[in-house]
Amino acid sequence: MLKLENIHASYGRSEALKGVSLEVNESEIVAIIGPNGSGKTTTLRVIFGLLPPTDGAVTIAGQPVSGEPAHTRARRKVAFGPEGGRVFTKLSVQENLELGAYTRRDKPGIQEDLALVHEIFPRLAERRRSLAGTLSGGERQMLCIGRCLMLRPSLLMLDEPSLGLAPLVVEEIYNRIELIRRRQVTILLVEQNAKKALEIADRGYVLALGRVALSGSGAELLANEEVQRAFLGG
Repeated sequence: MLKLENIHASYGRSEALKGVSLEVNESEIVAIIGPNGSGKTTTLRVIFGLLPPTDGAVTIAGQPVSGEPAHTRARRKVAFGPEGGRVFTKLSVQENLELGAYTRRDKPGIQEDLALVHEIFPRLAERRRSLAGTLSGGERQMLCIGRCLMLRPSLLMLDEPSLGLAPLVVEEIYNRIELIRRRQVTILLVEQNAKKALEIADRGYVLALGRVALSGSGAELLANEEVQRAFLGG
């Protein structure tokens, strides 16, 4: 589904990624964890075409895409939910969801997916006429993910979906992420909440200083003493 090979990326003179290689297989949940400034969000930005790599290759569904702009990634059914559950605050919940399907012309399919989003996130159905700016943090995160699902993505990338949310809300969001995966959506997840991410991940990567420091199954990384010391309070 997704392959990064020896990716380097910079902001001006500052090199943020220094040879990152990783793979995400179809229908997997893969987590990327690491300290602040390790390159987690930069990796997602490179994959989505928001930051061109200075070296290396990005392959999606077997096709090289390193030189393509961001809007073409959406046409390849790659959806990106940015950090903080960003939504269009002056538009309604319904309008936000409809914007998620902007590349599509199949009206019956769009209506099917709108019903699916309402099934996964019933609160969005209840608040469909509300301005997105009036939603709680958890509701905004649900809307951000729901808007991504309206693309009918093959690959869903989520950046810090638990950021700033209460523990009960985090539990609800993660239950929904697992439900989405059961519908054959591949998920790449960047998280500061390493324990929660690794609990549901098939595999994970630990980034440090722009490089992959560790990789393995979610269970292996949860049991790793170095990961426990750094991220789990062990």
